[in-house]
Amino acid sequence: SSNTTEEAESKSPDVLSMTQSIDVPHEVEFAGEKLTLDRYDLYERYDREINSFAYLHSNTLLLIKKANRYFPIIEPILKQNNIPQDFKYLAVIESSLNHRAISSAGAAGLWQFMPKTAPSYGLEVTSEVDERYSIQKSTIAACKYFKQAYAKYGNWTSVALSYNAGQGRISGELDKQQAEDSLDLWLVEETSRYYYRMLAIKQIFENPYKFGFVIKANQLYKPIEFDEIEVTETISDLAAFAKDKKITYAQLKDFNSWLRDRKLTVSAKSQKSYTLLIPKVKSMYY
Repeated sequence: SSNTTEEAESKSPDVLSMTQSIDVPHEVEFAGEKLTLDRYDLYERYDREINSFAYLHSNTLLLIKKANRYFPIIEPILKQNNIPQDFKYLAVIESSLNHRAISSAGAAGLWQFMPKTAPSYGLEVTSEVDERYSIQKSTIAACKYFKQAYAKYGNWTSVALSYNAGQGRISGELDKQQAEDSLDLWLVEETSRYYYRMLAIKQIFENPYKFGFVIKANQLYKPIEFDEIEVTETISDLAAFAKDKKITYAQLKDFNSWLRDRKLTVSAKSQKSYTLLIPKVKSMYY
């Protein structure tokens, strides 16, 4: 009973518990928009996600480490497109910062674009080239989506939710459920959790030590420096190309995962070129 619990707490000394529930703040902020967490559903949804991330130690630890490599690439692109910096946490939730991620539904890359949707946001998707796996280009594409959705909804919360559910679903449910706030909608569990997962991971990323994540600077995944090579002619053998650049084929593919074949065909008629990232040797070592 509650009385028994209160008696035990009054008699027991202060202890550090591995299962101590995380305090839910009164208010949180995402993309400059504040959300008060006093209503039962808002409170409990946030509570679920902050405790999940706080105690899913190995996964959250790796996310913090990977962010040190990928955030410096994402952040300037968000800034250039006037998208709030908090949207980098959407990439964390979408793909766990795995630029090679692919879902069971076929969504791919850091921002999890679907193959049919990607071209409408400027991404090439063919058997040889799939720019959904390009960190830079897929981030630019995501910014196009964010701006388009913001012009429609006028608030960043709905933009974030629509990225998961689709604009058609969010707009349709706002009408059908006669709601004004997208956070008041009854949606599938994945979408309902989506926004709160972003809020929770943001809080942990901004205060990792507070949540027990102790990481030394040299334990973070280091950013990689590259030489950029513009390709205007067909490369018939990417392994030979990589060897000529004094890197392995695996390293070429790791940093240019949008290459989906062993060759790269460049059509003279299209006048299109591609930029390959060649990691600098010194940059690859700790």
